[in-house]
Amino acid sequence: MRRLVKWLDNRLHYAWVVLAVTVMVLLAVAGIRAASSVMIIPLEQAFGWSRDEVSGSLAVGLLLFGLAAPFAASLMQRFGVRIVVSVSLAIVASGAGISLFMTQPWHLMATWGAMLGLGGGTIAVVLGAVITNRWFVSHRGLVNGIFLASMAAGQLVFLPAFAWIAQTNGWRPVALLCFIGGFAVIPLVLLLVPEQPGDVGLRPVGAAKGDTVEKGSTRNPIGAAFETLRTALPTRTFWVLGGSFLICGLTTAGLVGTHLIPMCFDAGVPQVMGAGLLAMMGIFNMAGTTIAGWASDRWDNRWLLMGFFASRGVSLIFLPYSGYTVTSLTVFSVVYGLDWFATAPATIRLLTDTYGKTAAPILFGWIFVLHQIGSAMAAWGAGVMRGAFGSYLEAFVFAGVTCFVAAALVLTVRQSGLRANAA
Repeated sequence: MRRLVKWLDNRLHYAWVVLAVTVMVLLAVAGIRAASSVMIIPLEQAFGWSRDEVSGSLAVGLLLFGLAAPFAASLMQRFGVRIVVSVSLAIVASGAGISLFMTQPWHLMATWGAMLGLGGGTIAVVLGAVITNRWFVSHRGLVNGIFLASMAAGQLVFLPAFAWIAQTNGWRPVALLCFIGGFAVIPLVLLLVPEQPGDVGLRPVGAAKGDTVEKGSTRNPIGAAFETLRTALPTRTFWVLGGSFLICGLTTAGLVGTHLIPMCFDAGVPQVMGAGLLAMMGIFNMAGTTIAGWASDRWDNRWLLMGFFASRGVSLIFLPYSGYTVTSLTVFSVVYGLDWFATAPATIRLLTDTYGKTAAPILFGWIFVLHQIGSAMAAWGAGVMRGAFGSYLEAFVFAGVTCFVAAALVLTVRQSGLRANAA
C-alpha cells in the first residue's frame, strides 16, 4: 500500500483512491439491497406468498438497516474500517447466498431481512461520513454527495439487469449474483484502504500542518454510541433533523424503492420498464446528490432541505394521477430522482457544524435509525394499503403530504451552535 501511495504522491492524493474504493463498496451494497425490489413479484409467483408477507419481511430489513447505523461509526473507530466493512460485506453476501435455499416466509425475513439489514446498515451512509471526516478537510460536502450518489448508482448499474434476469429466469440467479458480488469487493477494502491518512504518511486533503488528526478509539462501541446520543438528545437540531429524516425514509426507500416496480406492474407497466425508471432515477440522483453536496459547502442547508422535500412532495402526489404514460413516468423519474438522496449531504453538514466531525457520523447513524423506521413503516404500510384499497394511491398521496411537513420543519433548525440548539 505504501508503494502505491509513494507512486501516486506527485500525481494524486491517496484520499481519492480511498474514495474510489468506498464508492465501489457502496455501489455493491446498494445494488444488493435494491435487488429485493425486483424479487417481490417473482417470490409471490414462486411460493404463493402475499404482497404484505413479502413486503413485511423486507420492512424488517429496512428497520435493522437503520438500527445498525448508530453503532457503525463507533465500531469503525474501535476496530477499524477495513475489519468492520469486510465482515459486514461478508454478512450481506452470505444472506443472499443462504436465501437460495429458502422455502418459508421467515427464511426471507432472516436472510434478505435480518442479514442484509444488519450487514448493509453497518456500512451504508455512515461509512461515507467516516471516510469523509478522516480523509478530507476541504471538499467535504462534495465528497459526501459523491458517496450518497453512488448508493443510488447501485440501482443504475444493477437493477435493470436484475429485473430482466428475475423476469426471465426467476429470483434465484439474482440472489446468486448478489452473493458473488458482495464477496468480490472485500479484497479491495483489505488491500487498498488504510485506517488513517497518517498510516501512510499523509494528511487529509486540505489539512494544514497543525491540524489535529482523528485517533483510533479504545472506547466500547456501544457505550460510545449511546454517550454521543445522550449529549445530543436535549438539543433541538437533533430532533428536527431526525424528524425530517424519518419522513425522508418513509418517502424514499420504503415507498418508492420497495413499491414502485409493483405499482407500475399493477398499472400494466412491465417489471423491466419499472426497473428502468429506478435506473433513470439513479442517473439523475447521481447528478442531484453530487450537486447537493457541492451546494452544502456554499449555501444555507436549511433552505436546501426545504426545497428538496417540497419538490419530492409534488412528485409523489403527481405519480398516481399521471396515467403512467411514458412521458409522465419520465417526468416523475427526473424530478424525483434529482433529490432522492439529496437531503443527506445537507443533513450531515448541519450535524458536523453543530456537533463536530467526530460526533457527527455517530449522530447521523442515530438519525438514520429514524430514517429506516420511516422506511419500514412505508414498506409494510404501503403493502397493507394496497391490499385494503386495491391501489397505491392513498399511500403516495399521504407520503407527499408528509414531505411538505418536513419542508416546513427543517426551516426551524438553528445554526448558532450546540449550546443555542438546546431545547
